[in-house]
Amino acid sequence: MEQFEVTSADTIAAISTPPGTGGIAVVRVSGPEAISIVNNAWKGKSLHSVGSHTVHLGSYLDTSGQILDECVATVFRSPRTFTGEDVVELSIHGSKWIQREILADLIRRGARVAQPGEFTQRAFLNGRLDLAQAEGVADLIAASSKAAHTLAVSQTRGNFSKEIDILRDRLIEFASLLELELDFSEEEVEFADRQKLLALSTGIINKIDRLSSSYSSGAVLKEGVPVVIAGIPNAGKSSLLNLLLNDDKAIVSDIPGTTRDSIEDTVEINGILYRFIDTAGLRDSNDTVEKIGIDRARLLMKRASIVIWLIDPTSPLPPQQEEIITFLTDNPESRLILLQNKSDLPTSRLPYLSQLLSSSLSVSNPPLTFSTKTAEGLPELIERLTALSTSDYNPENELIITNIRHYEALKKGSESLQRAIRGIEDGISGDFIAQDVREALHHLGTITGAITTHTLLTSIFSRFCIGK
Repeated sequence: MEQFEVTSADTIAAISTPPGTGGIAVVRVSGPEAISIVNNAWKGKSLHSVGSHTVHLGSYLDTSGQILDECVATVFRSPRTFTGEDVVELSIHGSKWIQREILADLIRRGARVAQPGEFTQRAFLNGRLDLAQAEGVADLIAASSKAAHTLAVSQTRGNFSKEIDILRDRLIEFASLLELELDFSEEEVEFADRQKLLALSTGIINKIDRLSSSYSSGAVLKEGVPVVIAGIPNAGKSSLLNLLLNDDKAIVSDIPGTTRDSIEDTVEINGILYRFIDTAGLRDSNDTVEKIGIDRARLLMKRASIVIWLIDPTSPLPPQQEEIITFLTDNPESRLILLQNKSDLPTSRLPYLSQLLSSSLSVSNPPLTFSTKTAEGLPELIERLTALSTSDYNPENELIITNIRHYEALKKGSESLQRAIRGIEDGISGDFIAQDVREALHHLGTITGAITTHTLLTSIFSRFCIGK
């Protein structure tokens, strides 16, 4: 394994809890002198004599002998720690002053401030995590929904890494046979059966492509499913946004054109994070500002994962139907939910309801009966949203890619194997096929860290928070 070379055996320290004042803050110390440095400031049972994974109450004294805080020290002895090194975690009172003073005192005693992600980087370098698992730790910290949390936990447990390792092991076997052929090139011996290599490469490509194809859905699940609320003016779009958010986020008015720009907010529903976007009402307008808002609405609709289209049965149906059909024609892959709004009104006040019920829309994409005023139809809307958001995968049972770096590595690995397949089919020399297989191995290896560079590690861990 190529590794990032460790240039020092420093002991590092950092505040591992979020900035600010709270009941408790955690100071993490890791490295060969972690226990000694903390023990020199410790008033209580000697930390040198205690066992690993034990918790102790005592006082932290600065270099002048003054008590900075009464706190709890948790001792972890290598190698059974997160970083693989000796670790001490101090649970102190959350005062900003106490945090600053204890961290400064640890530095005076020989520790240094940790770099962003350095604790996790040490866990990787010491073999406690592979690179994909380390990135899963960052995703776990940033998870803002149950679905994102589920994907991050799966990655930290190594489920994705195991899949990659299986693919690499199968490729390594055949790469070895191809390399062996090169040593006997004059005898024209073939140790690697070309048909088996062809079948193997095809099977691996299929698995790689399946993983990489999940990225678009996985990234959306991680960041939040974008859902655009569309329709003509006064259809109830802003009211629907407020209902979904359970907040008066958008201004509701009977005046057409009240919403001139998109309004966006997030909410978690059934474990999935959604980004609901209220847009300007779709109509012909001579107002320059409103036209800009309408153009932006159409663009957002094209980019959205799901479009909720409110149909107003108090307004003429043909223009609304024409707008919907045009959108579906231009965006055939769009996931559309039609809501027949204002069901709380008496039928006598819904003059175009009969047209809606007899239209082709009621057959090809039946609208849900809905009321933004009474919330009638909300459970059915949430059920349909959930079904559309998870139609391509089950985040609890399937392996989903959420990291752009992994996606790019998989795509490059697939391209290398496709070249190998073409080479086998064309009967080219084994050394050229071996080169393509080696490239595929390299790209897959960068995912888990079997292949690493200083630049790669710096790029990955610099995005971590200090203290993790």
